[in-house]
Amino acid sequence: MKKNILIAIIAVIVIIGGWFWSSYNKLVVASEGVDGQWAQVETQYQRRFDLIPNLVGAVKGAMSQEQKVFGDLADARANYSGAKSTNDKAAAATQVEGALSRLLVIMENYPQLKSIETVQTLMAQLEGTENRISVERSRFNDAVKGFNVIIKRFPMNMVAGMFNFSEKTYFEVAEAAAVAPTVNLDLNK
Repeated sequence: MKKNILIAIIAVIVIIGGWFWSSYNKLVVASEGVDGQWAQVETQYQRRFDLIPNLVGAVKGAMSQEQKVFGDLADARANYSGAKSTNDKAAAATQVEGALSRLLVIMENYPQLKSIETVQTLMAQLEGTENRISVERSRFNDAVKGFNVIIKRFPMNMVAGMFNFSEKTYFEVAEAAAVAPTVNLDLNK
């Protein structure tokens, strides 16, 4: 009889231990999924940051009186490079987007830029990169949502609390960046 009780107690301990082990591993996988998806967002940001100096170089000569926007872009890129947390990087990326939007609006005032093949090519690449960034941000927010749901559900919320898993932050666009500038690169204009 005592042997059966001991076996039952051991079985319960093994089941509970296995559940904690499995739950912890699920949290680790979900957390790493969020971090991995953020890395994809950063990859696209890097592509954008690599394109910006080429675009700036291609249009700088024709737009010499618009030097402020070039300085703003350089500052925004530097802020992104120095950002440590995901939230800081998201804020710096929004700053880059604002400066880049101003550059695109200013470029509209220089019709001669529309005929420069390098500018057209860089603009097409930048547009593609912006689309990729949008997709990766969406995927990142989906991963964050999945993780946050896992750590909020009972009984996983107890395990998450025991192992210091906390809610991840969504990528949110700053209010100023939510309104896209009107840019018309129609060559027939």
